[in-house]
Amino acid sequence: MKIEIAPSIRYIGVDDKDIDLFESQYIVPEGMSYNSYIILDEKIAVLDTVDARKGEQWLANLDEALAGKAPDYLIVQHVEPDHSGLIAAVAEKYPGLQIVCSLKAAAFIGQFFPGKAFNIMTVKEGDVLDLGAHSLTFIMAPMVHWPEVMVSFETSEKILFAADAFGKFGALEGEIFIEGTEDWSCEARRYYFNICGKYGAPVQALIKKVLPAGPALIAPLHGPVLKGDLSPFVRLYETWSSYGVESEGVFIAYASIHGGTAEAAERLAEILREKGCPKVAMSDLTRDDVAEAVEDAFRYGRLVVAAASYDAGLFTPAYNFLHILQMKAYQSRKVALVENGSWAPSAGRVMKEMFGAMKDITLVAEPVTIRSRMREEDIPALEALADAILA
Repeated sequence: MKIEIAPSIRYIGVDDKDIDLFESQYIVPEGMSYNSYIILDEKIAVLDTVDARKGEQWLANLDEALAGKAPDYLIVQHVEPDHSGLIAAVAEKYPGLQIVCSLKAAAFIGQFFPGKAFNIMTVKEGDVLDLGAHSLTFIMAPMVHWPEVMVSFETSEKILFAADAFGKFGALEGEIFIEGTEDWSCEARRYYFNICGKYGAPVQALIKKVLPAGPALIAPLHGPVLKGDLSPFVRLYETWSSYGVESEGVFIAYASIHGGTAEAAERLAEILREKGCPKVAMSDLTRDDVAEAVEDAFRYGRLVVAAASYDAGLFTPAYNFLHILQMKAYQSRKVALVENGSWAPSAGRVMKEMFGAMKDITLVAEPVTIRSRMREEDIPALEALADAILA
């Protein structure tokens, strides 16, 4: 395998088509890429390893790229195991290797590889590593999405090695580069809000630091290398990290036990469309991928949650969805609620409490209450709720 992303800079990452859950929680039907890069210069630098589950393939890629030489540096931008799983293996194979990382990363490496001794050089903001014709400037990126993260800017080719920023779910299958966001944004959005969504402010800070350097390529640790006009990618990241609205419309997330709540949610969607809502997206929280529901909650500026009452509280799939939104810093949205309860409706109360703990959430009206099954006399309340969410 010989994939150049620039003269003397190669891609040596691997695809994982066997994985079903990334981070043991995110469904990845198209697999996952673990990206790694090598700069072949007077001094040779490897940028990140990969998950140990694909170690044999990665070590073969590394050997092929080295062609009998030994690497001088291993740049560790992020110590999460899907990127650092082979630190010990490569350090053992190449005893002269020096590991370059942030101060906090050095402590984390010791935690993940107890009892192992490494030759570590720590770097700070603005430090430069001279490789010959190429050099790397290190930029600290704490909480994107771990506290030890840094990114690296290669100055001669203007490549931003972006760690987990600008990543996406899915294997590459040889398609290393991408131009334009059309085939990138969906799984990049789901990746961003579920992996980095809580950390909008640190992502904003990183964007402000790296944009003045004028990167020509963005090389993340997951997903394709971004090339061509990078401004559409950056604009999406600026929108996502500032919790702005990407798409006009309403997202309805519903959790129904016996179908009554689902019927009310579907009728509300029809009403919204009849009233001219440009887009109504829906998710069944009992069956659909909750990570996609989280993605759509952030994508649209208006959210309706329809849920059944359960054990004097909130039906579990809806509770889990709102709990994840809280964890991911959901904010600055208009929200409407529909509850269902056969004898003692409680879902609305719990949902109001959970949204009350989130930032800048506007509840547009009191929850509409359905008793077991939607009736004709419930339609005016759903009409009024639609008017309130569209206002």
